[in-house]
Amino acid sequence: MRVRKWLSGAFAVLLLSLAALMLLLVLFDWNLLRPTINEKVSAALNRPFAIEGNLSVVWQREPEEGGWRAWLPWPHFAAEQLVLGNPEWAEGDTFVSLDRVRFRLAPLPLLWKTVSIPRIELGAPFANLQRLADGRANWTFDLGSQQPDQTAEPSPWTLDIGTIGFDQGVVSLDDQVSKTRIEAQIDPLGAPIPFAQIVGENAAQRLAEEHTAAQDYAFAWRAKGRFQGQAVSGSGKVGGLLALHSANLPFPLQADVRIGATRIRVAGSLTDPQRLGILDLRLRLAGASLSQLYPLTGVTLPDTPPYATDGRLQADLRDAGGASFRYQDFNGRIGDSDIHGDLTFVTRQPRPKLSGQLTSNQLLFADLAPLIGADSNAEKQERGAAASQPANKVLPVEQFRTERWRSMDADVRLTGKRIVHSDQLPINDLDTHVVLNDGQLSLEPLRFGVAGGSLDAQIRLNGAVAPMQGQVRLSARELKLKQLFPTFAPMQTSLGALNGDAKLSGTGNSVAALLGTANGELKMLINDGAVSRGLLEIAGLNVGNYLVGKLFGDDEVTINCAAADLGIKQGLMSTRLFVVDTENSVIRVDGSANFASERLDFDVTPASKGLRIFSLRSPLYVRGTFKEPNAGVQATPLALRGVGLVALGVAVAPAAGLLALVAPSGGDEPSQCAPLLRQMQKSGGKG
Repeated sequence: MRVRKWLSGAFAVLLLSLAALMLLLVLFDWNLLRPTINEKVSAALNRPFAIEGNLSVVWQREPEEGGWRAWLPWPHFAAEQLVLGNPEWAEGDTFVSLDRVRFRLAPLPLLWKTVSIPRIELGAPFANLQRLADGRANWTFDLGSQQPDQTAEPSPWTLDIGTIGFDQGVVSLDDQVSKTRIEAQIDPLGAPIPFAQIVGENAAQRLAEEHTAAQDYAFAWRAKGRFQGQAVSGSGKVGGLLALHSANLPFPLQADVRIGATRIRVAGSLTDPQRLGILDLRLRLAGASLSQLYPLTGVTLPDTPPYATDGRLQADLRDAGGASFRYQDFNGRIGDSDIHGDLTFVTRQPRPKLSGQLTSNQLLFADLAPLIGADSNAEKQERGAAASQPANKVLPVEQFRTERWRSMDADVRLTGKRIVHSDQLPINDLDTHVVLNDGQLSLEPLRFGVAGGSLDAQIRLNGAVAPMQGQVRLSARELKLKQLFPTFAPMQTSLGALNGDAKLSGTGNSVAALLGTANGELKMLINDGAVSRGLLEIAGLNVGNYLVGKLFGDDEVTINCAAADLGIKQGLMSTRLFVVDTENSVIRVDGSANFASERLDFDVTPASKGLRIFSLRSPLYVRGTFKEPNAGVQATPLALRGVGLVALGVAVAPAAGLLALVAPSGGDEPSQCAPLLRQMQKSGGKG
């Protein structure tokens, strides 16, 4: 009996104690704790912190919990006018301020040492983010002289935050490292906008099937400032609830941003934002040149004409091997050329890598010119680049940006169905494999069809050394003359073709520098063709026009064979053999072209066949520069002689080397070049 009374009394005391505790919690003025809280937080963060407004706790039941849990009251915390200060070196006093913070705490998880906060609401957030050139940032915290105890066990307590809600706010960023100054304003929309209305029904349905339906857009934002010296402006929309607890609840994003001449438009979602998880966006890019994306993305892309693309961007930022970005099924244009494909960019170590496949139905040759700096100064200025090509130079002096080559790797395959150089000369079936590895760039193969034949090249550029080293091998086979000059009527009866090989190596960071130091050779054969002023007018060869007029008058002349073997040493290309065999003469060309100085020095010596006597009694010359060549008649008269193959016979070895390029001229007609080259060998042997 006494035990029962004792237990009853103890239970009554416990109930009274709990009731007194609850009454104390309900009636307690929590503002009395503000000085203590401010002091403790300020000491822990080594920053001034203050709750300047009211601090309160309200206990409320949570009916949505269901069952007996619905009767358990939860504490609802509210604090107003919170301010976290800046470190001493930062400009201004305030780092972050909030008009109010509200959240509720689940009591039961405390029993298993979990602080569970289903939702936090932030009122009128303001953030002033700063980073100095030395790397100090006010969003990193100096915890004072306290050093972590390496032997201490990790805290058994865990923090679980479900969602974060927010309303209108302001965020400013002054980052001297990236040279960025931006201020953004966030305001609530008058009425929420459905996710599908922005991204489209198909994209919204796909997201719902893969994860879950996204929330509506609830806030609009706008921003302006500068990035890397360029003006930045943008606007867009976001959701109002950032889900940290559920990795599958998408957060809607939409943005339209202009950075200099580049415009970026995205619409889609971010899932698992706590770990910056998966982005799924429709991405549209447009700008003056793809190379201008480098400071924005770190992706090395070439100089191009104005471009625009539209595709799906998926990003997984959690991969242990590096965040990956995949631009899928995109379509676009570069200049007047179309481009389609898939690209993947992985931020791996030691260098990120770009890989994928690109295709084009029609590439304009003019759109490829910026790849080697061969576009005009006007075209450079149009895309915002400095005009670098001197007015008196022909070879491109545009510098290759080899420092960017060393910042990433690449493995991209490009195929093009048709390349348009002009309406009369289509190039087809482009196939090239671009590989960039630690600053070394290769195009192997670089292959395409032209004029019924094929051109096959291998290009290697080593940008890992200074100056850059380059190697080129080129092979042209069966380029049909009547297709090379489709608008020239006399050539349409031609069965001839052009065959050639080239091998070059040089050093320098531009096309001009590479050719100016080049070593190698060029061999070429043309058989069964024709030449006239009309043909050279089509080709735009004014100097050649003058020479043809002096040699042949205005008549069309059949070419039996044109053979050239040119040696190149330290940028000086010299003729080892250069002969044109026509129906009534043999023409020999001697001299050199200096790629370093861009100067020409050639002599053109004709010799008549049979009894025909040339009206021209003196050899011709070609002098001047690549930009402004000039031609004329030399004062030295021609020696009267016949075919002149005795003089040509000294080139026995070059003639033998060119025989490898001889190919049938088409049909049953034999090549005209083989007899000429063999006759030169015999003449050289007799001499």
